[in-house]
Amino acid sequence: MASVGDDSRTYDQSGIGSYAAIGDSFTEGVGDPGPGGTYLGWADRFAELLADRVPEHTFRYANLAVRGRLLDQIVEEQVPRAKELAPDLVSFCAGGNDIIRPGTDPDDVAERFERAVAELTGAVGTVMVTTGFDTRNVPVLRHLRGRIATYTAHVRAIADRYDCPVLDLWSLRSVQDRRAWDPDRLHLSPEGHTRVALRAAQVLGLEVSADPDRAWPPVPVRGTLEVRRDDIQWAREYLGPWIGRRLRGESSGDHVEAKRPDLLPL
Repeated sequence: MASVGDDSRTYDQSGIGSYAAIGDSFTEGVGDPGPGGTYLGWADRFAELLADRVPEHTFRYANLAVRGRLLDQIVEEQVPRAKELAPDLVSFCAGGNDIIRPGTDPDDVAERFERAVAELTGAVGTVMVTTGFDTRNVPVLRHLRGRIATYTAHVRAIADRYDCPVLDLWSLRSVQDRRAWDPDRLHLSPEGHTRVALRAAQVLGLEVSADPDRAWPPVPVRGTLEVRRDDIQWAREYLGPWIGRRLRGESSGDHVEAKRPDLLPL
């Protein structure tokens, strides 16, 4: 029997020769360092899995995502470019930065997300949408779990209405382990990105080399003092600067451009 998050029974990847990823830091790949100071990330890794199915250098890939972008910025800056490129597949992950802002209404964000999905599905091939993570074990995001769950339910309903495959991160239990997350506690680690890429491939019916939900190796239980020391280090290194940017009205994506704005062969 298929799992709740399993859409692979419905969607076929045989006609996908090009792919464009749109979104924020998650899709840009923050937390998964690449060459030359860039990032890899799940979308790049997923693109490689898609490219492995076709003759060498015939698969084309663009990554339009930019860290820190809100939903309306993604719709304004990236959706038109994705429509212009008109790839066979677009992954659309947006709204996460909106949801973590105080006072945000997930119903309102979902309405704007749906308008963008409608726009995309009329102009490109397949649109794969992405849910939020279950943040029950993510310290900095745990208190937002209800809001994220509401938005995730909306995303799945929108996917049903527009016949979109769903990269369901809520059901991917392996990324609830702290080792799936970067030390900043907001972005995935390289292994976390790898597991999401494998799950994305499964959604489209690809055979993958490893189970993205495989168990992590056991680790020693950490003591209270060690946890507290990690929390202090995290607050000093990541939380303080994040709050500072918010107070100054700055974004981590200011002056950052898409790393791969054109459909180029892999």
